[in-house]
Amino acid sequence: MTRLSSKVDTKSAAFAKNKTHMESLVADLKGKVAVIEQGGGDKARARHTERGKLLPRDRVNRLLDSGSAFLELSQLAAHGVYGDDDVPGAGIITGIGRIAGQECMIVCNDATVKGGTYYPLTVKKHLRAQDIAAQNNLPCVYLVDSGGANLPNQDEVFPDRDHFGRIFYNQANMSAAGIPQIAAVMGSCTAGGAYIPAMCDESIIVKEQGTIFLAGPPLVKAATGEEVSAEDLGGGDVHTRISGVADHLADSDDHALELVRRAVANLNRVKRHDLALRAPVEPAYDPAELHGIIPPDLRTPFDVHDVIARIVDDSAFDEFKKRYGTTLVCGFAHIYGMPVGIVANNGVLFSESALKGTHFIELCNQRGIPLVFLQNITGFMVGRKYESGGIAKDGAKMVTAVSNSRVPKFTVVIGGSFGAGNYGMCGRAFNPRFLWMWPNARISVMGGEQAAGVMATVTKAKMERDGKKWTDKDEEA
Repeated sequence: MTRLSSKVDTKSAAFAKNKTHMESLVADLKGKVAVIEQGGGDKARARHTERGKLLPRDRVNRLLDSGSAFLELSQLAAHGVYGDDDVPGAGIITGIGRIAGQECMIVCNDATVKGGTYYPLTVKKHLRAQDIAAQNNLPCVYLVDSGGANLPNQDEVFPDRDHFGRIFYNQANMSAAGIPQIAAVMGSCTAGGAYIPAMCDESIIVKEQGTIFLAGPPLVKAATGEEVSAEDLGGGDVHTRISGVADHLADSDDHALELVRRAVANLNRVKRHDLALRAPVEPAYDPAELHGIIPPDLRTPFDVHDVIARIVDDSAFDEFKKRYGTTLVCGFAHIYGMPVGIVANNGVLFSESALKGTHFIELCNQRGIPLVFLQNITGFMVGRKYESGGIAKDGAKMVTAVSNSRVPKFTVVIGGSFGAGNYGMCGRAFNPRFLWMWPNARISVMGGEQAAGVMATVTKAKMERDGKKWTDKDEEA
């Protein structure tokens, strides 16, 4: 492969300015994440540990193989969404980690956040984790400690297709497809939530701590008059000795996590792939230099080759159709030893760019090569010349190729992602297995200035139809 040559001047004032701006965004992001990782705050954490429970993140960390990484997902879910009713991380931790040598999807309720109850975005985050697990054939491990649906929000949690019930639908279908489902009940597991362990292939419950029941003691008393404790109604002894709902009784959180690790070790699964892997090689250029390449203003262009040179193995990149449709960069590379086809924006999309992208996406599908999209796109070119040249049809060809692509797709938004360009570059609606956004990234129908211009034009036309005058003050606003 050809090694890319980067002409970035790391000593320049522009590089220093870019770096300072990006590092401030990264620091701000890390600060937000650090707060989110504290869950429901000091009082809630203290109550949790006083009951003999491990904190949710400690549960996850102790479950993982020693020294292995954890790819956490959707950390900012629900951030600032519910106003004063703060729900850090949507009250649930999801991510991919290695357990007994197996990559698994871990879904861990955070009972320090509103008792681990499910808000609308908690459900969405849980379902997204299951979607990733299904696409990537990852065993699911559920660390259950939840009060069930958040009742004040039940209209957005319970009745619809992609609401709470979809969790169990997904469990059933993944289990039928041979994707293992394992649960450890480490606290409350109430109402519909009781189906999470009940529908798993194997389940563990913590003695005198975990409970599983469709209706808790207050509801049982109200419905039948029977008075019963939570432990007698649905505790570990009941469900491992009498009902058989759970398979193993654990003495503590640590014991439960050890039983989960044992269950994963007994899955008898071998990772299979049909990719020609290579030994991983670090990029020839320092990835840390990416901070100095991306300008603060999304409207300022930069050469995406300089980004590619800092993310692919050995900075080696075999470019496809290099001289044609140059505002879209396509080519073959390796990332951590895995072959990938890269589709990266280097300006607005013209017909030639769209046709080139279509060809390359189809080529990668023919060869079984995963696709990586690097989005920094203002959209497709507009104007009389381009409309009469058929850019809508050429853009549709690229959108069709992305829609019909059957190889794994990964999307990284490294700048702007506006309008139909988002579609052609495999935005969320086009089912990438993962989508990441850099801290500077923005997604919208169009840029702010363009949106303001459109709204002004529409408003002016309406005022003129109504016999009103468009003033200089209106124009300035």
